[in-house]
Amino acid sequence: MWQSSRPGSIYDYIRVASFSLGPDGRIEQWSERAAQMLGIPARYALGKDPVEAFVPGELRDTGRRKVSEILDGREWTGLVPYRREEGGATDGLAEIYVMPSRNEEGERAAVCLVVDVRALRGIETDLAASQAVFGQSPMGFTLFGTDLKLLRVNERFATVFGGPASKYRGCGPHDFLPRNEAERMTAALRRVLDTGEPVAEMQLVGLGSAEGDRRRWSVSLYRLHGASGRPIGVAALAADVTGRRRAEREAANARRNLALLNEAGARIGNSLDLETTARTLLDVAVPQFCDLASVDLYQGLLVGDEAPPGMSDGSAELRRVAFASAVSDVRLATAPAVPGDAPGPVAVGAVHRYPFNSPCASALRTGHAQIIPGRESDDGGPEFGAVVQSTLAVPMVARDTVVGLVQFSRTKGSEPFGERDTALAVELAARAAVCIDNARLYRREHERALILQRSLLPPGDPEAAGLDIACRYLPGTTATEVGGDWFDVIELPGHRTALVVGDVMGRGLRAAVAMGELRTAVRTLALLDLEPAEVLSALDEIARGLGGSGDDRPTGRSARGRSGSPEGAEQGRSARTADLSEVYLATCVYAVYDPISRRCTFANAGHLPPVLVEDGEDALLLDVPPGMPLGVGGEPFEEIEVELPDGALLALYTDGLVESRHHPLDEGLQAFRRALSAADRPLEDACDHVLSAMNTSHGEDDIALLMARVQGLPKDAVGDWSLAPEARSVARARELTRDQLTDWGLQGLVDTTELLVSELVTNALRHGHGEIRLRLLLDRTLVCEVWDADLAQPRRRRARDTDEGGRGLQLVGLLSEGWGSRRTPRGKTVWFELALPDGESPAMDPSEALLSLF
Repeated sequence: MWQSSRPGSIYDYIRVASFSLGPDGRIEQWSERAAQMLGIPARYALGKDPVEAFVPGELRDTGRRKVSEILDGREWTGLVPYRREEGGATDGLAEIYVMPSRNEEGERAAVCLVVDVRALRGIETDLAASQAVFGQSPMGFTLFGTDLKLLRVNERFATVFGGPASKYRGCGPHDFLPRNEAERMTAALRRVLDTGEPVAEMQLVGLGSAEGDRRRWSVSLYRLHGASGRPIGVAALAADVTGRRRAEREAANARRNLALLNEAGARIGNSLDLETTARTLLDVAVPQFCDLASVDLYQGLLVGDEAPPGMSDGSAELRRVAFASAVSDVRLATAPAVPGDAPGPVAVGAVHRYPFNSPCASALRTGHAQIIPGRESDDGGPEFGAVVQSTLAVPMVARDTVVGLVQFSRTKGSEPFGERDTALAVELAARAAVCIDNARLYRREHERALILQRSLLPPGDPEAAGLDIACRYLPGTTATEVGGDWFDVIELPGHRTALVVGDVMGRGLRAAVAMGELRTAVRTLALLDLEPAEVLSALDEIARGLGGSGDDRPTGRSARGRSGSPEGAEQGRSARTADLSEVYLATCVYAVYDPISRRCTFANAGHLPPVLVEDGEDALLLDVPPGMPLGVGGEPFEEIEVELPDGALLALYTDGLVESRHHPLDEGLQAFRRALSAADRPLEDACDHVLSAMNTSHGEDDIALLMARVQGLPKDAVGDWSLAPEARSVARARELTRDQLTDWGLQGLVDTTELLVSELVTNALRHGHGEIRLRLLLDRTLVCEVWDADLAQPRRRRARDTDEGGRGLQLVGLLSEGWGSRRTPRGKTVWFELALPDGESPAMDPSEALLSLF
């Protein structure tokens, strides 16, 4: 097949010229290429002796001899220097190939081919360089023909894929690459061959000569052209980037792990709730680290046990507290109860156990992570074994204690867990375990603090004579629920009631402890029946004593710091004392209400004033002298007495109700007064109305609210008489008592009350002086009071068997629910209290009680 080619063939590069010699040894033909290459036109060459024309003089004898040999029919090849013109210097070297020939007459002649040695040496150098680059390149070098078959590969390529380089000549991409990769390579080769646009760094994955040797290549393709510009194939330069890719992947994994740990540190532990902490751990891990995850915590720890049975061997009960999945309709299962059985799903909140021989129990028992391979499933259902490739069972260890187990799972198709993944999972579980253990410890201490605080507050529905009581306590935040605000309702003799509201500065457990100590002190002082101002004065002394540390007490030797400097020790004591004193600073308002006189006496220690609301009137802040807070000392407390009409509403409160950073105290007090003025409803509803009307959700301080609606004792519930200081007054007292109890329908208490009244009146006549006053009060109990002008307090003593008297107060204590005495401005009052008959338990017979004393 004849085909013309464009200029640019190999002959153009090696510069081949020709001429012929006749039988006489002279030039008969001179080609145009010879004229171009040698620089001699044909008119100067034709008919001349080539030796005389082109060979230097010193070489002419050799030249003539060689021409003679050629004309004798001998071929010759050699190097011949030449000059471009007559008389010129030698400036060229030609390689001549002489082939003997004959002319038409049969005479000997010759055809000569001339090659410029300089061009030939250049081509040889280029070929040698190309061979060196191709053969010695550390990268795979291949040449594809236009049929996409390999024309040549270098040794590097052959070493990676195995066998000699000649083995791959004529092969295609499908012969050394996996099917998918071979199709990608073929498509790229065809595109480069058709368009001429090169492809740079195409990623290919293949198998090396070693079994399982998975290699990754970065391949660049470009089209090759011949001298005429015609495409003759595609060159492929392939660099092995397996190591680089592995390093990049490890670096990416390290960056991912660091980012994951950073996120875990920022998010895990922000809540002191166990379940919230567990869910946050799974939010961090899924899907960034795994596809499925669950958290199981020991049931005993969740319910408050310190060391649940079976925890050491991993067989104790666990509760699933959190689960997360990036795969729909898949639940992480527990191990089978019986070996060989299929595992079943465990719902969040379910309590379960791991069998002793299971990997999960082993992880809990040993404290080391376990890798659990996935189980093949033939039924194709969306169960644990059908989709999970592997699972990491990681114990959650905090302070050398295993608190639970977290499982991380990856589904089939994901990269399996490696050593780095195991280390990361252990770190995540450890961080979460510490936070969960902190939450558990906080919950335990918090519950103890709540028990302490609630035990220090009065019952939910306190009762008082002549008063309806409603109270509320709201912690500053639901996270603490422990603070220094308190209120109390204390029953005093004579059906009087002490109302107390206080606020210890600070919050938390220390403030609650301070509150408990002060509340106990208030109750103790109140039962001494002191006046309100006296109660606060004594409480102030107690608060100052509580605020001082043991370092303030004088000792027999000088306390020195470790450095031996008394000044340093003194500074340390001052710092500790200041800290404790701040905790035990408190405000308090103390009020005593008498339901008979309808009068209430107030004393205030730096607290907000009480609020009084009378029927049809606006709420009024009572002008009670504020005084100094408890613990400051140095200032006496004042008290005022206010008459409270029936139906009036009295409110005592702490500053958390009326003050916050969002509004000043004055605005809060105005809003509180408006809310009270509109609280014309049942007392419990009025209490709720006030809290809803005020901003009680600011969470800045605790709130205590005590509201009392005044009822007073009706006149017919009080019997009050004056008796002359003479012997017949005892009989008069019994008679008045019998008549009053009969009017009240309490015939069952007549005998006991007469006996006890006669004892108290007799003691008043014997040991006291001045007018005697007898008062009977009926409310939830019956109270009898005997007043005299003597200040000496009665003291009960144990009479000897031979004594004829001295058993009166013993009898009072035996027959009454309680008895006591208190000072009055003009003497003292001795009282006793009897429970009203309930129709079920019979009252003690006075005669039997009297006989029991002997």
